[in-house]
Amino acid sequence: MSEIGEIELIFLFLLFFVIAFGLLAKKLGMPYSIVMVIGGLLLSFLPGIPNFTLNPDLVFLVVLPPLLYAAAWTTSWRDFRYNLVSIFLLAFGLVAFTVLGVALAASRVFDGFDWRLGFVLGAVVAPTDAIAASSIARRVGLPGRIVDILEGESLINDASGLLALQFATAILVRNQVPSLPGGALTLLWLIAGGAGLGLLVGWIIERVERRINDGPIEITLSILVPYAVYLAADKIHASGVLAVVSCGLFLSRASARFFSPAVRIQVWSVWDALNFILNGLVFVLIGLQLPVIRASIRGYSLPTLIGYGALFSCILILLRLAWVFPGTAVAWLIRTRVLHQNERFPTQRAIFVLGWTGMRGVVSLAAALALPSLLADGSPFPHRGLIVFLTFCVIFVTLVLQGLTLPPLIRKMGLAGAAGPNCEEREARRIVIEAAVSHLKGARERDDEEFAELYDDLTGHYSQRLADLQAGKDENGDGADHSRHMVLTLETLGVERETAIRLRDEGRINDEVLRRIERELDLTESRIATLDTV
Repeated sequence: MSEIGEIELIFLFLLFFVIAFGLLAKKLGMPYSIVMVIGGLLLSFLPGIPNFTLNPDLVFLVVLPPLLYAAAWTTSWRDFRYNLVSIFLLAFGLVAFTVLGVALAASRVFDGFDWRLGFVLGAVVAPTDAIAASSIARRVGLPGRIVDILEGESLINDASGLLALQFATAILVRNQVPSLPGGALTLLWLIAGGAGLGLLVGWIIERVERRINDGPIEITLSILVPYAVYLAADKIHASGVLAVVSCGLFLSRASARFFSPAVRIQVWSVWDALNFILNGLVFVLIGLQLPVIRASIRGYSLPTLIGYGALFSCILILLRLAWVFPGTAVAWLIRTRVLHQNERFPTQRAIFVLGWTGMRGVVSLAAALALPSLLADGSPFPHRGLIVFLTFCVIFVTLVLQGLTLPPLIRKMGLAGAAGPNCEEREARRIVIEAAVSHLKGARERDDEEFAELYDDLTGHYSQRLADLQAGKDENGDGADHSRHMVLTLETLGVERETAIRLRDEGRINDEVLRRIERELDLTESRIATLDTV
């Protein structure tokens, strides 16, 4: 069989198991990331299963950009900005604390390790996974503020972790210790250059999007953007992670005005599927890596390796827990005393759950596999196989064991469903409907009397929706779908849409609430457009 044929067969094999494990996860009511890692691990023990070596370039250049871009699109800029201090203390402060803690602990725990190897190991495992923790937290109803912080942390801590890895490998491979000013300048350029480039590309794409209204073209453009931004940032030695994230945040916010309803529905459908496929492939591949990793290690018995993996996982969990309690206090002081935010101090239970959600994923494994095989003097990279194995153990323990214990832990601590009803969304819907009613009343005064019955019909429809909303009933946002209402209904839907966008722009609602309202308006408008073509 040719090489291309083998690649096709492997891809089909992986895609089949992504579907199978996805269905199993849905049936079990578990996050699919956990089921796919376990499933991949079990598959690796079956006789006849070929060895799948995860290529780091596949992760960093093919998988990571679209996943970061998709995560940024579903992040609310208002909430991200509001929690920025807490996010930065985790994404940069905790990463630095983890790297230093592992550097000190590794030399005392693992035979043959010095602080330099510990520095490398700490940088590899410092970033948390961008998907697992927040998806589990949302499913069990963890308060939104904690979920917002977790998502923000995982969006940008890849950049700080990869920077730390860059310094660590320079120290070990080339025996170069970066100076403090040089390191600070590098960090500044990574942040400013990456974010600036992402915003610039986002601004250009927004101008292009305003001149296009074609679903297939805009979908293709949306897939192209994260790769182009990531590669451009890499070319100028800035942070590709921050470039993709900043571009995604900018375009997500701007998309409320440049996507037509039909195109927005298509784009979200394609990206939901693409996000599932890419995440599924990497999680299954993580589980399949164990035989390859085990074969690369020499000189250690299996019980010793298991003991090392369990001990290192415990160290990493304890380091995160040791940081989040004082780190939360520092963040609260800055937010309340310096930024004057009206923020209550989180409960000890909420802080503990935040510390328990430090799950690692494919970025850590790719970073470990990307370590060079040789040092600058031609000697082998010391304990490279063990570093990769320890990284795999940390991913398995934090993703699977912590992921499985997180739902019962949240329920045990009384945090499940603590967010209560979304009062912000209810208030937004009230304002949107009132704006539509006000528009109809003004339009009736200007229009011919022969259309009075039409206006009475639509006004009654919106008044009933408003009454249902005030009575606490579900409000589904359906518009009139009779052909005689089409023109006026579309016009009124436009008023609803503009009102919702204005509330988002004023900071009165976040992007997630806008997206929910927007989706209902898009579906209503699409149904009317379909009727118009019949």
